[in-house]
Amino acid sequence: MSRQLEICAASLHSARAAQAGGAHRIELCQNLAQGGITPSYGLLRQVVRELTIPVFVLIRPRPGHFVYDAGELAIMQADIELSRELDAAGVVLGALTPEGRVDAAACRPLIEAAGPLSVTFHRAFDDCPDPAQALEDVIALGCARVLTSGGAATAEAGQARLAALVRQAAGRIVIMPGAGITAANAQAIAEATGAPELHASAKRRLTAPQPASAFAAEQWETDAALVAELVRRLAGV
Repeated sequence: MSRQLEICAASLHSARAAQAGGAHRIELCQNLAQGGITPSYGLLRQVVRELTIPVFVLIRPRPGHFVYDAGELAIMQADIELSRELDAAGVVLGALTPEGRVDAAACRPLIEAAGPLSVTFHRAFDDCPDPAQALEDVIALGCARVLTSGGAATAEAGQARLAALVRQAAGRIVIMPGAGITAANAQAIAEATGAPELHASAKRRLTAPQPASAFAAEQWETDAALVAELVRRLAGV
């Protein structure tokens, strides 16, 4: 089986490294330390201009839970429209009801706004108490794939449920495992679950000296060598 690797990139540097390492596409976001939010206009425009692989855009207006009010949904729709204008290849979104079900009423207008763009339902899925029903709801929305750890802290820990979701999907949607995937476990997770696509960040903490600043912070970026090793492992080489 030919498996694809999606890299979560939170900067221009990481996006470049993902492509250099052989990733098949990226999910572009910012603020990855809090699970990721929608990237800025400038970052998205520059990444789409530079990369030749598909760029999917995370549509998430803030960190935290996935129950959105009308104003937040309006922001998400505007960001989707902007992603289309800037020639992104896809969007990554999700919304839940207060009870933890897929909020189809909130998601439908967002998916309609995406038009021809590929739509991934993100890890809001892992907050759903009934994943089997949630999967049917996401399929009914017409999403192309769902990013999930199988409801566990990592995809490795959620392998059994991921495999069950792949069986339930039966080719109607792509189940894409994500969370804690590295070169050390990627091939085993892919084989155990039967998933055709995997999602990783392949990031490394930068150790290069930075200018002295009161605002200095630890910095992590996708590493091209780590991406290349992931691609190699998924190819079974």
